[in-house]
Amino acid sequence: MLKIDNSYQQLLPKLQNGLEQLNLNLSEIQQNKLLYYLQQLLFWNKAYNLTAIKQAEPALIKHILDSLSIVPHLPTGDLLDIGTGAGLPSVIVAICQPERQVTALDSNGKKVRFIKQITSELGLKNVNPIASRIEEHTQTYDIITSRAFASLLDFVALGQDKLKPNGEFWAMKGVNPVDEIAQLQANWQIDSIRLTVPFLDEERHLIHLTKS
Repeated sequence: MLKIDNSYQQLLPKLQNGLEQLNLNLSEIQQNKLLYYLQQLLFWNKAYNLTAIKQAEPALIKHILDSLSIVPHLPTGDLLDIGTGAGLPSVIVAICQPERQVTALDSNGKKVRFIKQITSELGLKNVNPIASRIEEHTQTYDIITSRAFASLLDFVALGQDKLKPNGEFWAMKGVNPVDEIAQLQANWQIDSIRLTVPFLDEERHLIHLTKS
């Protein structure tokens, strides 16, 4: 049984409202896992510097709901999340889709240690946390995601040899990176999907790339 403090339990109606807006149907157990993840993220953050957001409600919106917004768009297949940080979106996707194998890759050992601990506490058997740079990683995947990557061009350059033959990139961005998309269009079929993150008044885009 997950022990969730009352201050985080009080965020449940907001989480449920967000899930409804995103058309995501999650069980009570999955909803509790999301709240427990948020609680532990901010608890560990005091020592490990996992996120710049220190308050629960803003973190619910900018981390949990933001990560949840891509779940309805992802096709089936095993997934690699490059530069996953504290597990965003990798752990969130894994909670929502227990049938999917998710590799959470980050070069920051402290953040990967947190992912190992939280996935153990949540009983997530479908997450493989790896502390490594992407250049040193050798496996290939159906889907590769990123959330915090600075450059779409770098993300594609570093990740393309990790894609299976019909693999797909899904990059989470704020403002639509029009100039970078233009530079990639010779070799990639690219769709830019405008996301609406519940309660967030900021631009969010999901960039979908497949080989031309």
